[in-house]
Amino acid sequence: MTTPALLPDDFLFGVATAGFQIEGGFNGQGEPTNNWATWEREGRVERSGAANSFWTRHLDQIELAASVGLTSFRLSVEWSRVEPTPGRIDAEALAGYGRILAAIRAAGMEPVVTLQHFTHPAWLGDQPWTDPTHAPALVGWMRRAVAELGEHCTRWVTINEPNILAVNSFLTGIFPPGHLLDGKGMFATFDTLLSAHVAGYDAIHELQPDAVVTTNPYTFSIYELDQVATDLLTSRPRGVADADTSADLLERRRAHYRRIGDGGTGPRGTIERFLRRFAASQSPVADSLPATRAALAASESPRHLDVIAVDHYAPIAASHLWIPGTPTAGGRWWKPGRALWDDAPDPAFFLTVLEEAGQYGRPVWVLENGMCNRTLRGRAYPRLDGVRRPAYLADHVGAVVAAVESGVDVGGFWHWTLIDNYEWGSYEPRFGLFGLDRERDNAIKDTDDYGDDSAGAFRSIIEGLRRGDDTVISRPSRR
Repeated sequence: MTTPALLPDDFLFGVATAGFQIEGGFNGQGEPTNNWATWEREGRVERSGAANSFWTRHLDQIELAASVGLTSFRLSVEWSRVEPTPGRIDAEALAGYGRILAAIRAAGMEPVVTLQHFTHPAWLGDQPWTDPTHAPALVGWMRRAVAELGEHCTRWVTINEPNILAVNSFLTGIFPPGHLLDGKGMFATFDTLLSAHVAGYDAIHELQPDAVVTTNPYTFSIYELDQVATDLLTSRPRGVADADTSADLLERRRAHYRRIGDGGTGPRGTIERFLRRFAASQSPVADSLPATRAALAASESPRHLDVIAVDHYAPIAASHLWIPGTPTAGGRWWKPGRALWDDAPDPAFFLTVLEEAGQYGRPVWVLENGMCNRTLRGRAYPRLDGVRRPAYLADHVGAVVAAVESGVDVGGFWHWTLIDNYEWGSYEPRFGLFGLDRERDNAIKDTDDYGDDSAGAFRSIIEGLRRGDDTVISRPSRR
């Protein structure tokens, strides 16, 4: 007799990627330009350059993903490559994406395609999404991409992390256009993107009725910048009348904070509560997201999320603040925001997030989860907490198994990412199962940048869970 698998047979294990971060060939002379082009040209960020050369070397990298035992590969189709100038469609670029998607399927993996992953063509300007009248342009792009590529894919992410695009563009200033503490711009952007998701959902299902369509907010402890989106997008299937939406959101806001806590005692708890009050003052739940509400009212679809998708890294907002000069891997960190390689793993909180996502009665997808370390001028630095990627994987896949055992219908887990890539302005953050040697023509390493066989560890976890071996994971304690 064999021990039953610890996850459903159709559970998807995959990796997540984004076109601008892996393809190469953007923002240089004669190349398609996106909203990061000006910052690259001005030297405000490191140039993206060749990235992982995925556009020209995708077959090798798809084969590498398949060798890990994966059954899915998430990527994005880049609008700026397909429509480099307004109205001019690059047919060869579309054909190239078709070949990539066909290769993913030929390798035994299901593609999951993101239609907007933080980037848009430069000709749209650096901040189009503060204006909801620009949403139809984004929806039109979604419609075109699905119409052209739908023969290769039925799983779509309309917009990647709309909350983080808004936060990083208008609150922290680390994405173009680089605004600081612009609450109005932040919430307007979040609203426009969510309204585009609603209309995009309808357009995709019109073209492809059997499609699975979602959007994946970053797990964030501020209700107005995370959970409110899922609650609003699921209000119709939950039986909430339009007139009762505000009251429903207020009650669910209270329940959300009861579930995750108030931040605790000490300075971090004080800061967390201040941030929650600030968010509530900038966008009161009772009248928040007006463009999204209007889009929902105009839609005839019975629902607007086919799966509940989450991206989970470090959810507590207050913990992202940092005193400049604090020690970090490779020296001191002089920026006010905490470095990605100092994000503290918390698989117990991850389990809480999964159980909250499970309350909507839809399948749950973990579309991103991963751990960062730092490589500076060719040298990999250990994280200060000593965590290595194989242990991180065992802990966080263990949280997924624990969620399934508690009754959550988790349908997939996508690790960020396959190979170290361009991480939004820098090559210092490293998330890959495989390392990338930028000193030797972007050669792919057999190990991650620590020298660990993280890909082998992930493969062993996948194989072990399929045969019912729970020694390959670590179940988290409950919070």
